Amino acid sequence: MSGIRATRRRRQSVLRWVVVTLCMVFFAAPLAGMLDFTTKDAQGNRTGATWAKLVDVQGISRDYPDLAAGFTASVGLAVVTVVVMLVLLVPTMTWVRLRLPGLSRTVEFLCLLPLTVPAIVLVVGLTPVYSWVTYFLGESTIWLGFAYVILVLPYAYRSLDVGLRAIDVKTLSEAARSLGAGWGTVMARVVLPNLRTAVLSAAFLAVALTLGEFTIANLFSRTNLQVAMFLLGKSDAQISVAVGLASLVFAFLVLFALSFVGGRSPSRKEPS
Repeated sequence: MSGIRATRRRRQSVLRWVVVTLCMVFFAAPLAGMLDFTTKDAQGNRTGATWAKLVDVQGISRDYPDLAAGFTASVGLAVVTVVVMLVLLVPTMTWVRLRLPGLSRTVEFLCLLPLTVPAIVLVVGLTPVYSWVTYFLGESTIWLGFAYVILVLPYAYRSLDVGLRAIDVKTLSEAARSLGAGWGTVMARVVLPNLRTAVLSAAFLAVALTLGEFTIANLFSRTNLQVAMFLLGKSDAQISVAVGLASLVFAFLVLFALSFVGGRSPSRKEPS
């Protein structure tokens, strides 16, 4: 019996590594193709001129002003989206879990609803709203953050919901309140520290989605990183592909760092 179990475990291990290898090849092959394209000149010789041009910040700002503006706008959009999303979701989900548990299904439905709405339909629905946003706040690309919050709601909700289910929010909040803490202190010093991994997951998912969003910005005639890359691809395809590869690698490194930052817990000294 033990020999059969050992054989089964070996087969499962081999199958697991085969699947992982195939997935790595599937994702790495396009990246390798992008790297190969950006390191060749017109004669097919290897060169690093494209990447040297990309890391020259002053040269990029001078020669490709739309790309610099799009990158700056995407960074600002990522910050606005993350802040608005966390301010909106964390207190709401905590309050619903503590005081209005009957509304949890309704909140979940509202947060997951954007998954069923195509981006083009969302743009049509938001056009009258953004006409007023433009009238009062101006035409800055940064105000697309309000629309991006809607896009990230399903993913952020799931991340935060998993974190809230993993802790006893009611007991922790009642204990803090019994010691005289206000609701602001409860959120800042009790709930958020216990939701660190969930908050980081939601934030990084929001950043990844914001950096890769194209449809809404393009249809609203705003310039973010993806729109700038699209426009740049018409005149300099190598720089455009290099920027796309760099953004993909950056997003991968950020998500990879999450496994270390979010999973690290403060060490506790054992009592002597």
